[in-house]
Amino acid sequence: MHLPFSQACENNQAPILEVLQRHFAGSRRVLEIGSGTGQHSVYFAPRMPHLDWQTSDLEQNHPGIRAWHAQHPAPNLHAPLPLDLSQGGWPAGNFDAVFTSNTAHIVSWPLVQRMFELVGTHLPEQGVFAIYGPFNYQGGFTSDSNRAFDAMLRQRDPESGLRNFEDIVALARLHSLHLAEDHPMPANNRTLVFVKNG
Repeated sequence: MHLPFSQACENNQAPILEVLQRHFAGSRRVLEIGSGTGQHSVYFAPRMPHLDWQTSDLEQNHPGIRAWHAQHPAPNLHAPLPLDLSQGGWPAGNFDAVFTSNTAHIVSWPLVQRMFELVGTHLPEQGVFAIYGPFNYQGGFTSDSNRAFDAMLRQRDPESGLRNFEDIVALARLHSLHLAEDHPMPANNRTLVFVKNG
Protein backbone atom coordinates (compact mmCIF):
# COMPACT_ATOMS: atom_id res chain seq x y z
CA MET A 1 0.00 0.00 0.00
CA HIS A 2 1.16 3.54 -0.76
CA LEU A 3 1.85 5.23 2.58
CA PRO A 4 -0.41 8.22 3.28
CA PHE A 5 1.67 11.26 4.16
CA SER A 6 0.96 14.46 6.07
CA GLN A 7 3.57 17.19 6.23
CA ALA A 8 1.79 18.55 9.31
CA CYS A 9 2.57 15.26 11.07
CA GLU A 10 6.25 15.57 10.21
CA ASN A 11 6.49 19.14 11.43
CA ASN A 12 7.57 19.65 15.04
CA GLN A 13 7.74 15.95 15.97
CA ALA A 14 10.97 16.41 17.92
CA PRO A 15 9.69 19.37 20.01
CA ILE A 16 6.42 17.54 20.70
CA LEU A 17 8.37 14.44 21.75
CA GLU A 18 10.41 16.50 24.20
CA VAL A 19 7.20 17.65 25.90
CA LEU A 20 5.63 14.19 25.91
CA GLN A 21 8.74 12.49 27.29
CA ARG A 22 8.54 14.77 30.31
CA HIS A 23 4.79 14.72 30.92
CA PHE A 24 4.26 11.04 30.05
CA ALA A 25 7.25 9.86 32.11
CA GLY A 26 4.95 8.36 34.74
CA SER A 27 2.34 7.07 32.28
CA ARG A 28 2.01 3.50 31.05
CA ARG A 29 -0.75 3.36 28.44
CA VAL A 30 -1.47 6.21 26.02
CA LEU A 31 -4.48 6.59 23.73
CA GLU A 32 -3.80 8.68 20.64
CA ILE A 33 -7.07 10.25 19.44
CA GLY A 34 -7.12 10.87 15.70
CA SER A 35 -3.95 9.05 14.66
CA GLY A 36 -4.51 10.18 11.07
CA THR A 37 -1.84 8.73 8.80
CA GLY A 38 -0.07 7.00 11.70
CA GLN A 39 3.14 9.02 11.33
CA HIS A 40 3.09 10.37 14.88
CA SER A 41 2.64 6.92 16.38
CA VAL A 42 5.65 5.38 14.61
CA TYR A 43 7.81 8.34 15.68
CA PHE A 44 6.74 8.57 19.32
CA ALA A 45 6.25 4.93 20.34
CA PRO A 46 9.83 3.65 19.87
CA ARG A 47 11.22 6.77 21.54
CA MET A 48 9.08 6.18 24.66
CA PRO A 49 9.47 2.42 25.10
CA HIS A 50 8.00 2.48 28.63
CA LEU A 51 4.60 3.29 27.08
CA ASP A 52 2.01 1.21 25.29
CA TRP A 53 0.97 3.49 22.41
CA GLN A 54 -2.59 2.81 21.31
CA THR A 55 -3.67 4.42 18.05
CA SER A 56 -7.28 5.23 17.17
CA ASP A 57 -9.21 6.93 14.39
CA LEU A 58 -12.18 6.61 12.06
CA GLU A 59 -12.14 3.17 10.49
CA GLN A 60 -11.49 4.51 6.97
CA ASN A 61 -8.07 5.71 8.18
CA HIS A 62 -7.02 2.37 9.68
CA PRO A 63 -5.39 0.91 6.51
CA GLY A 64 -2.98 3.83 6.28
CA ILE A 65 -2.09 3.62 9.97
CA ARG A 66 -1.47 -0.11 9.67
CA ALA A 67 0.73 0.48 6.62
CA TRP A 68 2.96 2.86 8.59
CA HIS A 69 3.11 0.35 11.45
CA ALA A 70 4.14 -2.39 9.03
CA GLN A 71 6.99 -0.24 7.70
CA HIS A 72 8.09 0.95 11.17
CA PRO A 73 7.13 -1.73 13.71
CA ALA A 74 7.68 -1.29 17.44
CA PRO A 75 6.78 -3.73 20.23
CA ASN A 76 4.83 -1.08 22.15
CA LEU A 77 2.86 0.18 19.11
CA HIS A 78 -0.71 -1.07 18.77
CA ALA A 79 -2.99 -1.33 15.76
CA PRO A 80 -5.73 1.31 15.57
CA LEU A 81 -9.01 1.01 17.42
CA PRO A 82 -12.17 2.62 16.02
CA LEU A 83 -12.97 5.99 17.58
CA ASP A 84 -15.62 8.29 16.15
CA LEU A 85 -16.35 11.32 18.34
CA SER A 86 -19.70 11.81 16.64
CA GLN A 87 -20.77 8.36 17.86
CA GLY A 88 -19.55 9.03 21.38
CA GLY A 89 -17.78 5.73 21.91
CA TRP A 90 -14.57 5.18 23.89
CA PRO A 91 -12.14 2.36 23.02
CA ALA A 92 -11.95 -0.62 25.33
CA GLY A 93 -9.10 -0.57 27.80
CA ASN A 94 -7.63 1.60 30.52
CA PHE A 95 -5.46 4.58 29.59
CA ASP A 96 -3.60 6.89 31.95
CA ALA A 97 -2.63 9.38 29.22
CA VAL A 98 -4.18 10.75 26.03
CA PHE A 99 -2.52 12.55 23.12
CA THR A 100 -4.15 14.28 20.18
CA SER A 101 -2.59 16.38 17.44
CA ASN A 102 -4.17 18.77 14.96
CA THR A 103 -7.71 17.70 15.77
CA ALA A 104 -9.39 20.55 17.67
CA HIS A 105 -9.35 22.90 14.68
CA ILE A 106 -10.47 20.20 12.22
CA VAL A 107 -13.54 18.77 13.95
CA SER A 108 -16.57 20.85 14.91
CA TRP A 109 -16.77 22.55 18.31
CA PRO A 110 -19.43 20.06 19.56
CA LEU A 111 -16.97 17.25 18.79
CA VAL A 112 -14.20 19.10 20.64
CA GLN A 113 -16.59 19.31 23.59
CA ARG A 114 -17.33 15.59 23.27
CA MET A 115 -13.62 14.76 23.16
CA PHE A 116 -12.96 16.61 26.42
CA GLU A 117 -16.00 15.01 28.04
CA LEU A 118 -14.77 11.53 27.10
CA VAL A 119 -11.20 12.19 28.20
CA GLY A 120 -12.35 13.73 31.48
CA THR A 121 -14.66 10.79 32.14
CA HIS A 122 -12.21 7.99 31.34
CA LEU A 123 -8.82 9.28 32.50
CA PRO A 124 -7.93 8.30 36.07
CA GLU A 125 -6.89 10.82 38.69
CA GLN A 126 -3.54 12.37 37.71
CA GLY A 127 -4.00 11.16 34.15
CA VAL A 128 -2.46 13.43 31.51
CA PHE A 129 -4.05 14.85 28.35
CA ALA A 130 -1.73 16.53 25.81
CA ILE A 131 -3.18 18.39 22.84
CA TYR A 132 -1.07 19.87 20.03
CA GLY A 133 -2.06 22.43 17.44
CA PRO A 134 -2.60 26.14 16.75
CA PHE A 135 -4.73 28.23 19.11
CA ASN A 136 -5.90 31.81 19.36
CA TYR A 137 -5.25 33.84 22.49
CA GLN A 138 -7.69 36.46 23.84
CA GLY A 139 -9.72 35.99 20.67
CA GLY A 140 -6.87 36.98 18.35
CA PHE A 141 -4.54 35.21 15.96
CA THR A 142 -0.91 34.84 17.00
CA SER A 143 0.39 35.13 13.43
CA ASP A 144 -0.65 36.00 9.88
CA SER A 145 -0.07 32.38 8.89
CA ASN A 146 -2.55 31.19 11.53
CA ARG A 147 -5.08 33.77 10.29
CA ALA A 148 -4.73 32.47 6.73
CA PHE A 149 -4.92 28.86 7.92
CA ASP A 150 -8.13 29.59 9.83
CA ALA A 151 -9.68 31.22 6.76
CA MET A 152 -8.80 28.19 4.63
CA LEU A 153 -10.29 25.81 7.20
CA ARG A 154 -13.55 27.75 7.50
CA GLN A 155 -13.92 28.02 3.74
CA ARG A 156 -13.61 24.26 3.50
CA ASP A 157 -15.79 23.55 6.54
CA PRO A 158 -17.53 26.38 8.45
CA GLU A 159 -17.65 24.14 11.56
CA SER A 160 -13.84 23.99 11.77
CA GLY A 161 -11.28 26.68 12.65
CA LEU A 162 -8.74 27.66 15.29
CA ARG A 163 -10.07 27.48 18.84
CA ASN A 164 -9.51 30.03 21.57
CA PHE A 165 -7.07 28.95 24.25
CA GLU A 166 -9.32 30.37 26.95
CA ASP A 167 -12.32 28.38 25.68
CA ILE A 168 -10.28 25.17 25.65
CA VAL A 169 -9.05 25.73 29.22
CA ALA A 170 -12.59 26.49 30.43
CA LEU A 171 -13.94 23.41 28.66
CA ALA A 172 -11.23 21.24 30.19
CA ARG A 173 -11.99 22.55 33.67
CA LEU A 174 -15.63 21.46 33.28
CA HIS A 175 -14.33 17.89 33.05
CA SER A 176 -11.79 18.03 35.90
CA LEU A 177 -8.88 18.61 33.51
CA HIS A 178 -6.64 21.41 34.69
CA LEU A 179 -3.95 23.14 32.65
CA ALA A 180 -0.49 22.09 33.79
CA GLU A 181 1.61 23.71 31.06
CA ASP A 182 1.25 25.65 27.82
CA HIS A 183 4.27 24.96 25.63
CA PRO A 184 5.13 27.16 22.64
CA MET A 185 6.04 25.12 19.59
CA PRO A 186 7.66 26.14 16.30
CA ALA A 187 5.48 27.51 13.48
CA ASN A 188 2.99 29.20 15.86
CA ASN A 189 1.66 25.99 17.41
CA ARG A 190 1.29 24.98 21.05
CA THR A 191 1.20 21.85 23.16
CA LEU A 192 -1.28 22.16 26.01
CA VAL A 193 -0.92 19.67 28.84
CA PHE A 194 -3.83 18.99 31.21
CA VAL A 195 -3.92 16.84 34.35
CA LYS A 196 -7.07 15.15 35.65
CA ASN A 197 -7.90 15.95 39.25
CA GLY A 198 -11.01 16.60 41.20
